[in-house]
Amino acid sequence: MRTIIDLTDAQVSALDRLRAETQSSRAELIREAVDAYLVAQQAPSLAELPGFGAWRHKRRDGVAYQRALREEWTR
Repeated sequence: MRTIIDLTDAQVSALDRLRAETQSSRAELIREAVDAYLVAQQAPSLAELPGFGAWRHKRRDGVAYQRALREEWTR
């Protein structure tokens, strides 16, 4: 699909420098930039989060553990 975008002079100059270095077209550089942006904006699924499922194999209830820790604050 074709689209029209407005770029600043500085952006066009930077793209042209990068185009010369990489031997890519301006359009290809912009497509790669859009792809990278879209990947960066995607929210991870719950399974991808580092702490997801951390209590899965614990025998203790996570909420009970949290309450016990907070009781220490009032002692």
